[in-house]
Amino acid sequence: MRSDIIDFLQNEIRERCEKETNFFGMGCYYHIQAVVKNAAFLAEKYGADVEVVTIAAWLHDIASITDYSLYDDHHIYGAQMSEEILDRFDYDKIELVKKCVLNHRGSKPNVKRSIEEICVADADAVSHFDSVPSLLYLAYVKRKLGIAEGIEFVRSKLERSFNKLSEKSKRLYADKYSEVMRVIG
Repeated sequence: MRSDIIDFLQNEIRERCEKETNFFGMGCYYHIQAVVKNAAFLAEKYGADVEVVTIAAWLHDIASITDYSLYDDHHIYGAQMSEEILDRFDYDKIELVKKCVLNHRGSKPNVKRSIEEICVADADAVSHFDSVPSLLYLAYVKRKLGIAEGIEFVRSKLERSFNKLSEKSKRLYADKYSEVMRVIG
């Protein structure tokens, strides 16, 4: 495991999340941490390259936390930014990391060709089950929704996230999804 890269990314992502210019606030850092945790878990479970998945998980939202105007295509810009960062470390699996970042969005119909891409995309979706407070912050503070609209926003986001999972991950996370939805009401 390339701890030099992972330590750098953890600090770099935290610093970018702490900036006033980050639309999502620190909630996005907690989301990314949850993606990293779930991606590593899935990589172990599915026999994927844990290092690649961990690095890609740290990088998957780098474009949108750096510049919100890149949000709509943050997967594309994020893949480019990932290459620029990893080039400095002379990392030999840049292309696979870039594919994981490029294909992490379940809302985009990109074909995931590797188990690593599936792990990062599924971890991104399932991370919302771990970061409900961040979704509530997004709903009530950033989007200024009322109580009923905020609950519907969060419920809808969680439903979409579950539906984006691979079939294997849906089975693995079904109980967690049910519990989170029960709590939301």
